Amino acid sequence: MSALPVARELRPRVDGRADDCVTLTYDERFLRRKRLVTDAGLAFLVDLPRTTSLNEGDVLYLDDGLTIKVRAADEPLLEVRGAELVRLAWHVGNRHTPCQIDPGRLLIQRDHVIRDMLERLGAEIEEVEEPFLPEGGAYGHGRTHSHAHGHSHGHDHSHGEHDHVHDHDHAH
Repeated sequence: MSALPVARELRPRVDGRADDCVTLTYDERFLRRKRLVTDAGLAFLVDLPRTTSLNEGDVLYLDDGLTIKVRAADEPLLEVRGAELVRLAWHVGNRHTPCQIDPGRLLIQRDHVIRDMLERLGAEIEEVEEPFLPEGGAYGHGRTHSHAHGHSHGHDHSHGEHDHVHDHDHAH
């Protein structure tokens, strides 16, 4: 059995052709080291220097010379609309929920607790399936999950094969 080709280099949002594509959900696009399979069936290993959030259009460069473009997969989301969309967006952000902001709507991952809160605030909610491309975050480095900051979230969840570090203070 031969070794898998390895992607150690990532270039953000490269225009033009790539040799193949890999289609991943929002959660799958957050990785450091992971075996992936392209849309055409080629297995390869991603081995980046740090945990990274891959974006639609980014290109992975394999050590065998191939290039693999990242595509955002369709996934189950909630489309949020309402007369007070800015207020609804504030409530979503206040809960540290990833959010895609489009003209006239917000997209968030399906979550029955957030959905219930937004409906009580007057939101019109529709379940949709489309690529999820949320905002990158106020600190300019995308998403992280370790929650080692100054207040408790009460989280009890696992993140499988990848690392998360997030060390800043939130004043509440």
